[in-house]
Amino acid sequence: MWADVCVIPSIYNVIAYTTCSAPHTGDSVSAKMVVGAFPIAKLLYLGVRQMSKPVANRIKAGARRSEFFKNYVCLPPAQLYHWIEMRTKMRIMGFRGATIKPLNEDAAAELGAELLGEAVIFLVGGGCMVLEYSRQAANSRRKEEELNETLTSLQTQLAELTLTTETLDAQLREVNRQLMHFPVPTKK
Repeated sequence: MWADVCVIPSIYNVIAYTTCSAPHTGDSVSAKMVVGAFPIAKLLYLGVRQMSKPVANRIKAGARRSEFFKNYVCLPPAQLYHWIEMRTKMRIMGFRGATIKPLNEDAAAELGAELLGEAVIFLVGGGCMVLEYSRQAANSRRKEEELNETLTSLQTQLAELTLTTETLDAQLREVNRQLMHFPVPTKK
């Protein structure tokens, strides 16, 4: 059998390796069992982003039902979007002075609700990106601080060992100096 499991990648960056044997040769290729730390934060962010779609759909449905929401939240951005889109298309086609008719109220309310839903999804996704970036930055800072503490500790230990070595060297020189002053015994 070639392999039970050689590589299992997933969207959560979890990778597993096992021992694989090559077909026909019987050679065994052993690999380390590597399973990345399951990123719980990424799973939560993914859940939040997935939950933002139904929330956006409910907001869109509420926007279609509420007159205030429709008139003051959905219609103005929809009409602005329509005006910019049509103006751009007209300029691309070479019609510079053409007037652009506004969308009817139903089409504008539908477009405004869609824009609002997409804005909610975009904002939730952007928020998740910002949170992930700040989490990664905090982890990076923490690791750098640990590295600096380790480096400082090692430098302190090195200074202490250097001082101890110098002290022992001085004591050794003193012992050697004293030995030189002792008379050498004569053989009989």
